[in-house]
Amino acid sequence: MGMSRITAAAPPGNGPGEHYKWIALSNTTLGVLMVMINQSIVLIALPDIFRGIDLDPLDPANTSYLLWMLMGFMVVTAVLVVTFGRLGDMFGRVRMYNMGFAAFTVCSIALSLTYFDGSAGALWLIGWRIAQGIGGALLFANSTAILTDAFPAHQRGTALGINSIAAIAGSFIGLILGGVLAPVSWKLIFLVSVPFGVFGTIWAYLKLHDTGVRRKAKMDWWGNVTFAVGLISVLVGITYGIQPYGGSTMGWANPLVLLALLGGAAVLGIFVWIELKVAEPLFRLSLFRLRAFTAGNIASLMMALGRGGLQFMLIMWLQGIWLPLHGYSFEKTPLWAGIYMIPLTIGFLLSAPLSGWLSDRLGARAFTVGGAVLTAAGFVALMALPTDFDYWVFALLLFVNGLGSGLFASPNRAEIMNALPAESRGAGAGMGATFQNSASVLSIGVFFSLMIAGLSHTLPTAMHDGLVQQGVPQDVAQGVSQLPPIAVLFAAFLGYNPFQQLLGDQLAKLPGGGADITSKEFFPHLISGPFHSGLIVAFWFAVAACVIAAVASLLTGKVGGKHDVVTPEPLGEELAAVSGQLGLAESELVVPDTAMGAPSTNAAPTADGTGGESGRT
Repeated sequence: MGMSRITAAAPPGNGPGEHYKWIALSNTTLGVLMVMINQSIVLIALPDIFRGIDLDPLDPANTSYLLWMLMGFMVVTAVLVVTFGRLGDMFGRVRMYNMGFAAFTVCSIALSLTYFDGSAGALWLIGWRIAQGIGGALLFANSTAILTDAFPAHQRGTALGINSIAAIAGSFIGLILGGVLAPVSWKLIFLVSVPFGVFGTIWAYLKLHDTGVRRKAKMDWWGNVTFAVGLISVLVGITYGIQPYGGSTMGWANPLVLLALLGGAAVLGIFVWIELKVAEPLFRLSLFRLRAFTAGNIASLMMALGRGGLQFMLIMWLQGIWLPLHGYSFEKTPLWAGIYMIPLTIGFLLSAPLSGWLSDRLGARAFTVGGAVLTAAGFVALMALPTDFDYWVFALLLFVNGLGSGLFASPNRAEIMNALPAESRGAGAGMGATFQNSASVLSIGVFFSLMIAGLSHTLPTAMHDGLVQQGVPQDVAQGVSQLPPIAVLFAAFLGYNPFQQLLGDQLAKLPGGGADITSKEFFPHLISGPFHSGLIVAFWFAVAACVIAAVASLLTGKVGGKHDVVTPEPLGEELAAVSGQLGLAESELVVPDTAMGAPSTNAAPTADGTGGESGRT
């Protein structure tokens, strides 16, 4: 087909410009880095937070506080990110992104201002963490779309790779920062975000501007309500499903949990029906006719399921078993757990930008498939380690796992975003982020459930026999051995030795004042066998998820069928999309000669669902 060229100067302040794309990349990278540091810094600082508000983490009544402190942010982000992506399409991605930066900063200040103790303090923190999740959702939903608008297709893999590096690096920087700052004052873990948040908010307001397509549309309120109610119900059901119920170690038989799960699934079914009927749906289900978009999101979902619980399992392994066995006090294990997990970050930092750059030139599938397979192999190798391992072997396997995740991440994101029409990038990014965030919450529920199932068969007997051998009376040992497995997991996760608290006055009656029981080695030795049994089950789930991700990644190529066609955008939107993709001060817009709906080489998806030039990756 013959093509004609129109050369148009970009309007001042509106065209992306050669330098604008780097401003967009640096600001969105700062935003993602700040959010991920904040998310993981809470993870590692929980012992100090619980001590700071005088809350006993081993009290079963406080288990829900701990879970919501961990998962509240992720739940609200998963629920709202797709809505905010849609609002970004309608009212401007930069405007929504700026609001997210400001909201996140305000909430960081509020989190550090609590003067409550006990359950009131926990509720204050949970409430503001949930509010902070709103800011995080605004940032996550629109940062990817801003980058996709700012960078031409052949550079998006590199840009998204750098953004992915910030996300992963932030999660591990937060672990170390939390270990350093929390012992000084737990409030510092929230205050550390404030200077960066203030700077980033002002910088984004002054420098960022929308370069993509904005269109008028009606908000799908019924879709929003049913999606939020259904997803919240399912995620809340998962959260309470891993807590004890009655005489059971888990709550999956709890009628309220079943009602939340089944009712939530039913409401989500209604949501799908609504989305098929309304003219302006929240979820553009037609995007799933794009094979690269659908298969890429399935792969991303399964990798998030496989990796989501990994950090928790490794931290428990290090803090609860390996570090105490190697002479580290329970108070210092949070910091050193973060330090010893650095090889995972290094592997990701090395492979993510390289795979993004190479996938821009060689195509994405080799990297997404290879990354998923390598990650699965890393999980298999971790299963072969004893609980008291040689660190260099553990570090090597963490490095391999990081390499695999890095190889997969940016090519997968670029593949998904390049499959989308320009006017749907915000919604598409929001949908993808919803899958990932929901998968992270689901992954924690699955990993904890599998771990608890493995522990429940062997842990009570191991605890009872071990305590009796140390001279603890039978009735006392029997009572302590009935401690819910999730409480033991949290003790390991938080770096606590539970026996010092659980036995109380009994310790003074034991030989040597119970010094053997409260030593660094007794608790880790006691739980290492049951823990490893549960770990094997959890890691097999991770392997299966990574294998499915590899298969899905294989299916992102061309199919050439009618089901992969999405209706092309109107010509005006195509021109705007091309203008938003070119990183030049003076843009050359490619226009079809016919101008009658034939797709531009940069905007609308082609028959293979790859979106013309975007199909390079």
